[in-house]
Amino acid sequence: MPTPRTHDERVAAAQRRLQQDFQMWLSTGGRTGPHLIPVAFIVDDDVVVTATGENSKTVRNLQETRRARLALGTTSDVVMIDTVLDGLVPVSKIASDAADRFAAVSHDPRQMPGYVYIRLFPRRVQVWNGFHEFPGRTAMLEGEWLSNPVD
Repeated sequence: MPTPRTHDERVAAAQRRLQQDFQMWLSTGGRTGPHLIPVAFIVDDDVVVTATGENSKTVRNLQETRRARLALGTTSDVVMIDTVLDGLVPVSKIASDAADRFAAVSHDPRQMPGYVYIRLFPRRVQVWNGFHEFPGRTAMLEGEWLSNPVD
């Protein structure tokens, strides 16, 4: 069995994915059940930013529960992020720097009627690349990067 990465290596891996990746799975849930979509993202001041249709099931679920789960990477090397809704931002209200950076990795919601930006604040981050890394997989808790593993 492979040797698990240290806690510091896992924190660094999660932070690297957040800064370098630009695609993720976004999962929400509500009264009508779970919903999962692939989306582009950027990180803006420690908040994950994406965009989708303002009348989408994703937006309705976020309005209802204010929670989402994000997955970056692959099933064999994943960063799983539990988030809370920081806000739904109309296209006309997003900072131009954030809008430009998002447009560089995806479509440009400023050019697409009916879109809204979604700001998600990470609360818990888990990192693992196999069963051998299940223990110690929590790298962030309550929105703070941990200096030591808790599980």
